[in-house]
Amino acid sequence: MRVLLTSRGSRGDIEPLAGLAARLTDKGVDVVLGAPPDPEFTALAERSGARHLPIDSPIRQMVQNLAAGAGPSIQQHVLEILESHGPAFTAVAETGCDAFIATGLFPVVAAAQAVAERHGIPFCSAALQHTGLPSPAQRPHPMPGWPLPEDVSDNRALWEWDKRKMQAIFGEPVNAYRESIGLEPTEDVRTQTFTDQRWLATDPLLNPWESSDLIEVVQTGAWILPDERPLPADLEAFLDAGEPPVYVGFGSIPVRDAEDTARAVVESVRAHGRRAVLSRGWAELAPIDDRDDCFAVDEINQQALFRRAAVVVHHGGAGTTHTATRSGTPQVVVPQIVDQPYWAGRVAAFGIGAHHEGRVPTTETLTAALDIALAPEVRDRAADVGARIRTDGAEVAAKLVLEMVE
Repeated sequence: MRVLLTSRGSRGDIEPLAGLAARLTDKGVDVVLGAPPDPEFTALAERSGARHLPIDSPIRQMVQNLAAGAGPSIQQHVLEILESHGPAFTAVAETGCDAFIATGLFPVVAAAQAVAERHGIPFCSAALQHTGLPSPAQRPHPMPGWPLPEDVSDNRALWEWDKRKMQAIFGEPVNAYRESIGLEPTEDVRTQTFTDQRWLATDPLLNPWESSDLIEVVQTGAWILPDERPLPADLEAFLDAGEPPVYVGFGSIPVRDAEDTARAVVESVRAHGRRAVLSRGWAELAPIDDRDDCFAVDEINQQALFRRAAVVVHHGGAGTTHTATRSGTPQVVVPQIVDQPYWAGRVAAFGIGAHHEGRVPTTETLTAALDIALAPEVRDRAADVGARIRTDGAEVAAKLVLEMVE
């Protein structure tokens, strides 16, 4: 049996698929992981036992270009994705594939769904966060050039408006691609692409989903890739040399004013008499001087490191939030985009950390947030909640995949 798992995005979009891939490969499934050609995704595929199918250009460079205002227009980006992903998916389909699972950017999912439909392959669209799922309990995301209508307050009406928005933005290029491979065009590209049933790969305690008549959602739990890699010896020595440090990392987010952010981070951690572990990441965080109370790391086993930290300061991506919560360590979330403010709010609502207001921390604001996270009662609460987070999400999803092809 062969299964294609695919997404285009940063590590937060790809690592959950690697988590699902690991459970599938354990069951003897041949997994193809369609992802950008960045070396970190090749490494993730290898850890999961999947075969990496590199598609399109490296995602890190694209994100950095977009952050600098140098990226392509939305229309050009959509066309480039369809032109690169469609043939790659077709090649997988023509060599034999039993199921397609897609997540991430809309045109990637649209290309995967179209190819699966063309070849009669079972298809499912998965969401790694809930905010894009139609629900009377939440509003759809606005997009550049498409602010939500100010005169509409009913969420059901807004999701109908969202259908029209998606058709206006993506309908023409997606329908052109559909017709190019012998499919009929669609007047509802959102429903055609995502279908009426989606999987939601988040923890039901951390992210409870209310069932709705707008869409059928199967919440599996988060897809976690187990990580048994040892921490580097020099990091182990640093951890053993004093009290648990504060971990700070912003993942695949190129934060503004990186040098000022690093200074604010280090100064606020020192204000609490703590040491720091700085994850360079795409923000390129680095120590501000040569004192021995800061240690910089690159890609590392976060599952092991977070359990050794006093506080985890991060950007609020779904994957990092789940990992930090499972570790039982308090958090400070500095949200940047999309769903990250939601996760910051959940951390604060659970009493397992602090929601930092504002995208760019200062010494004063981060010091205040650490005041909250370092409180003994917050650490006790974090340990309690962490013990209740499910660990079987990828296993649940793997069984669903096998049911698709029975």
